[in-house]
Amino acid sequence: MISLQAQHWAQLEYYKTSNAALTAVECVFMGDSITEGWPAFVPNFFAGNKRIGRGIGGQTTPQMLLRFRQDVLALSPKRVVLLAGINDIAENTGPITLDQIMDNIKSMTTLAKANGIEMILCSVLPANHFPWRPEIDPTKKVIQLNAMIKQYAAELNLRYVDYYTAMVDEKGGLQKQLGYDPVHPNEEGYKVMERVYLETLNQE
Repeated sequence: MISLQAQHWAQLEYYKTSNAALTAVECVFMGDSITEGWPAFVPNFFAGNKRIGRGIGGQTTPQMLLRFRQDVLALSPKRVVLLAGINDIAENTGPITLDQIMDNIKSMTTLAKANGIEMILCSVLPANHFPWRPEIDPTKKVIQLNAMIKQYAAELNLRYVDYYTAMVDEKGGLQKQLGYDPVHPNEEGYKVMERVYLETLNQE
């Protein structure tokens, strides 16, 4: 018998009700807990701006890819902002290589482009420690993954939002004043993210 957890591995029901109630959406922010927490910390960034968050805590890129059609494509936004990869590095859903992470990001990009939706790719936020996976040192992998995302964005002429550079400390981690733990931003962290995102969006 397939377990209930297995059936809901990608949490496809998570936004079902709120998706059905939507009318006009300009931008979908797709991601994990960092994206999910953004509206709670800085609600004005989303309220009245036709921006919505579609983050789910703990998710990895294969889970996001499975729900990309219903949580992004079906909403017909003008653009989607993808922030993903840190939970893959933490191996939340099992071991995965950086190339495999990129394959999932590329697949979501292909889906967006095929449906006339602008894909905006984001750097993973800095992290040098996982409270829930202390045996993993993510520092170098975060840098390597960001380089891969940036290169892919350049190859496809996509916007690349570099949160990492604005938020990293001297040890390759998240600046303490910008997070409530080593991975997740606090209100000040989200304000930095908002500034970096809007600066990137306004660049010609």
